[in-house]
Amino acid sequence: MGTDTVRTDAGDEAAGRRREQRGWYFYDWACSVYSTSVLTVFLGPYLTEVAKSAADPDGYVHPLGIPVRAGSFFAYSVSLSVILAVVIMPLVGAAADRTGRKKPLLGAAAYVGAAATAGMFFLDGDRYLLGGLLLVVANAAQSVAMMLYNSYLPQIAPPEERDAVSSRGWAFGYAAGSLVLVANLILFTSHDSFGVSEGMAVRICLASAGLWWGAFTLIPLRRLRDRRSPSGGSGEATAPGLRQLAATVRDMRRHPLTLSFLLAYLVYNDGIQTVISQASVYGSEELGLEQSTLIVAVLLVQVLAVCGALGMGRLSRRYGAKRTILGSLVAWTVILAVGYFLPAGAPLWFFVLASGIGLVLGGSQALSRSLFSHLVPPGKEAEYFSAYEMSDRGMSWLGPLLFGVTYQLTGSYRDAIISLVAFFVLGFALLARVPVRRAISDAGNPVPDRI
Repeated sequence: MGTDTVRTDAGDEAAGRRREQRGWYFYDWACSVYSTSVLTVFLGPYLTEVAKSAADPDGYVHPLGIPVRAGSFFAYSVSLSVILAVVIMPLVGAAADRTGRKKPLLGAAAYVGAAATAGMFFLDGDRYLLGGLLLVVANAAQSVAMMLYNSYLPQIAPPEERDAVSSRGWAFGYAAGSLVLVANLILFTSHDSFGVSEGMAVRICLASAGLWWGAFTLIPLRRLRDRRSPSGGSGEATAPGLRQLAATVRDMRRHPLTLSFLLAYLVYNDGIQTVISQASVYGSEELGLEQSTLIVAVLLVQVLAVCGALGMGRLSRRYGAKRTILGSLVAWTVILAVGYFLPAGAPLWFFVLASGIGLVLGGSQALSRSLFSHLVPPGKEAEYFSAYEMSDRGMSWLGPLLFGVTYQLTGSYRDAIISLVAFFVLGFALLARVPVRRAISDAGNPVPDRI
C-alpha cells in the first residue's frame, strides 16, 4: 500500500509538472509575436518613416531638443528601452525572489508590454515621439517578463527534462511567429482588398501583436504556480533581493571561467540581437525592398531557425558545443560581409541572406544556453541563469547604439551593418580563450565526453 501511495504521489507530481510545462510553453507562444512582427518586421521601417515625416529639412528630429537623424531614431529607441530594462530587472527580480510571487509580476510586465504594443495602432502622421515611447515601454516590459518567464524553468523541469522543455518553448515561439507573420503578409499585401491603406495595415499588424500577447498570456497565468520563498516574506521589498544579487556576484567571482563565458556571450549575443532588430531597417532603407519582401524574409528566418537549431545540435554531438558556437560566429561574420555587398532592389539575394541568418540563429542561442548550463555550480541554477538573463539584456543596447551612431556619422546603412562584425570577432576571441572542460570541472560538474 505504501509503495502504491508513493507511485500515485509521484504520478500526480509528474502530471502537475507537465501541466505547468504546457502552460509555460504558451508564454513563448504569446510574446514571440511581438519580437517577430513588431520589433523585427514592421516597427523599424514604419517608425523610421514616421520620424522622417516629422524631420526638419536636414533630416533631423529633435526629441527633448536633441538633434537626431530620423534614420537613427528607431535604433536609439531600442537602446533606451534596453537600458531601462536593465535598471528595472534587478528591482523586479528582488521582489520576485523575496516573495516567491513571480506570477503577478509576470502578468503585470506582460500586460504593460501588450498594452503598449496595442497602442501602436495610434501611431500615424508625425507621431514619432509616441512611437518611441511605446517602443521603449513595450520592449522594456518584454525584457522584464522574459526574465521572470525563464526563471520558472528550473522550478518546472528537473535537470534531465530541462533541455527538452526549453527547446519546446523555443519551438512554440517560432511557430507562433511564423503563423502570425503569414496572416500579416496576407493583410499587408492585399490591403486594398480589405479596404485599408498600407499604413493602416501596418498599424493593424502592430496592434494585433499586442492583442495576441495579452490573450495567450492568460494560459501560463492560469497554469503556472508560485512557490513561496524559503526566506519567508518579511523585510523591505528590495533589500533581501539586493543582498542575494550581491551574494550571487560574489559567488560567481569564485568561478572566473564561468564569468569569462558570460562576457563572451554578452558580446556576441549583442551582435546577434542587433542584426535581428535592424535587418528590416537595412532592407527597407538601404536596399529599397518592399515590406512584403521583408515579411517573407523573416518567415524564412523563423522556419530555418528551427532547422538550424536541430542541425547545429547534431554538429555539437560530433564537434562539441564550443566549436560549433565558434563556427556559428564565423558564419555570422560572413553573413554580415555578404550583407554589406548586397545589391539594392534584389529580393532574391536578401532571401539568401535571411536563410543564412535563420540557419545560425536558433543554434547559436540554443547551444549557448546549453553550454552555460554545464558551467553552473550544482544548486545555483536559478541564481546563475538570472545572471545569464542580465548578461543577455545588459549590453544589448550597445549594438543598436553603434548601429545608430555609425549611420549618424556616415549616413550609410551599409557602414552601420558592417560595424557589427566587431561583436562577432571579439566574441569569438573571448570564447576561444575559455577552457570549457576546466570551467565545467571547476564548477563541480561532470565533464561530458564531447563539449
